[in-house]
Amino acid sequence: MTVRVPGKINLQLSVGPLRKDGFHELATIYQAVDLCDDVRLTATPGVPLSITVTGADADQVPTSTDNLAARAVRSVAALVGVEPEVAIGITKVLPVAAGMAGGSADAAAALMAADVLWDARLGRVELSRLAAELGSDVPFLLHGGTAVGTGRGEVLTPALSRGSFNWVFAVAAGGLSTPAVYGELDRLRGSDSVANPEVSVAVLTALAAGDAAALGAALVNELMPAAFALRPQLRQLLDFGTEAGALGATVCGSGPTCAFLVSDEGAGLDLAVALTATGLCRTVRRAAGPVVGAALVEAVGVR
Repeated sequence: MTVRVPGKINLQLSVGPLRKDGFHELATIYQAVDLCDDVRLTATPGVPLSITVTGADADQVPTSTDNLAARAVRSVAALVGVEPEVAIGITKVLPVAAGMAGGSADAAAALMAADVLWDARLGRVELSRLAAELGSDVPFLLHGGTAVGTGRGEVLTPALSRGSFNWVFAVAAGGLSTPAVYGELDRLRGSDSVANPEVSVAVLTALAAGDAAALGAALVNELMPAAFALRPQLRQLLDFGTEAGALGATVCGSGPTCAFLVSDEGAGLDLAVALTATGLCRTVRRAAGPVVGAALVEAVGVR
């Protein structure tokens, strides 16, 4: 069967103190956008788990058993008590190592596909628990839509969002290591006391009103100074997009993708053309959100 899963943007990403478990306390507001990967599981009785990847950036995705989608399949197999004898086929649309949670998205899709393949009937609560063990973003990508994330991002509360928002994503060349960006943020903060983060009222209010201009003005990502320190050209890219008419701009997660909120599809097309001409990014994509999370789109021969 095949499960389609979206990527995400953090409309807010506020970073609190480093916790004892090595993660930072977060307050984030996620939105799922309609750039989607497809993850297909095929039973292969007697043949060990395998992974193939096609599509955008396919050569950058690991196909070892450490792949997050493979770990997701094994976690379901362990609960069901079966051998993970499946072929995982991933068709990439989401850029890799770009801050849009492509690997986490594939893990969420693999969890859902394995649940259906083995008729595990785990339910959303159990799947969310497994998702949280795999990564902070994985639970959100099971659910999609718009949601507040707390803890390390895995504790979710749905958020009211009216209408649809149009985005342009400028994907910079080369990835940025998430641990490196958080480490740089800690270095920049030094010995300063860091308060626990709070969810942005301005972002939630703009979402509830469906007000794109207000949302653009309220976007916040506290990892941006660290991302700029490691990749200075990202600031130039953000400034260009803002000057070219974007309602708001932010870095996706830990980067290096830059996200620009625009008023409508026409404005998005104009900005995409302008960004492409800068030579500051390797590709530009347009999308809208919010959209649903991981969803079954095909099931053949499922028992």
